[in-house]
Amino acid sequence: LAELALAGWQGIGDDLVSGSSQAVTAMLADVRLRRLATLLDGFAAELAASCPGATLDRFPERRWADLWSRAMVLAQPGFTGDSGPGDAAGTVAATGRLLPLGIDLTEHATAAQAQVHAVFEPADGGPARLVRASVSAPKPDTVVGVGVWQLLRPSMNLLTASSEGRSMELTGMPLTQEGDLLWNDEQARTGEEAGAFATARIALAEAAASPVAPLDRHPVRIAEPVFLEGYRVTQTGSAVAFSLPGLDLPVAVDRVPPAGPLTDQALKASTSCIGLLRWEAGAFSVQPLAVETAAKKQPTAVHAAGWAGGATDTAGAKAETAAAEAVKVLRERAGRLLRK
Repeated sequence: LAELALAGWQGIGDDLVSGSSQAVTAMLADVRLRRLATLLDGFAAELAASCPGATLDRFPERRWADLWSRAMVLAQPGFTGDSGPGDAAGTVAATGRLLPLGIDLTEHATAAQAQVHAVFEPADGGPARLVRASVSAPKPDTVVGVGVWQLLRPSMNLLTASSEGRSMELTGMPLTQEGDLLWNDEQARTGEEAGAFATARIALAEAAASPVAPLDRHPVRIAEPVFLEGYRVTQTGSAVAFSLPGLDLPVAVDRVPPAGPLTDQALKASTSCIGLLRWEAGAFSVQPLAVETAAKKQPTAVHAAGWAGGATDTAGAKAETAAAEAVKVLRERAGRLLRK
């Protein structure tokens, strides 16, 4: 990071960027440093795709400056691990019912993360609150689409429960002040049916949001669960919006993952939506996590991450089978390399 600051964007080259790979590999072995390692890995990939910097007319200065600054702060003692969601310091034991709302899937060439947004109802009768539970995994760049779930699914039983529309009963699960559950499958069991739209209509408005840690107070990190209904879907060119009285709210269709059954057709035919309110480029938008459509006069829920626990429809099952074969081959090759 220091060498990058000295070289400047115009000075980036293959030698400078490739020098980060050794540090990233070493950091990935330490769970406390994986957040920083993943950030650096993605940042280096973006820089590598833009080398040499001297030939570029324009740079994504704002984005790269944010990534550099974030990485530099995380690299300081007292930040990496100590203040991240991977550390159990400063947590409380959460016991009660977890009601999933939806799953946000993000990925780049070498890593993927699924973040479940949910409402937590404490067993002691305390106020409900909005919480998150995340699972991440490194991946080869050849694993895309539905195959990503096969890397994430074994590490979190919440993914299957969420896709099946069921609640989870938690016992002593660590919960940070910022609302992040430090997930452990042994401290959770599958509960009763709990549809996401029923949760959104009944419990979402009363659930309290957690305070945001100072290090995370950046507009790009805004992701507030919201429930919308009574809108009209409008489209201008490729831009889609939900039209509400006095407001046209852009829809972040580019954030809908291909590893799920939520299509453009379902989105445009929707009558209600659970989404994440986001801020980007000076404007708010909504990222759909799930929508309701009218099928044979009955509301039907379609989740962006509906295949998280395994695909059941024909198209999803076919894609899942193909992805399983690709992941199996990669694991066999990795096993042979390790044996050698």
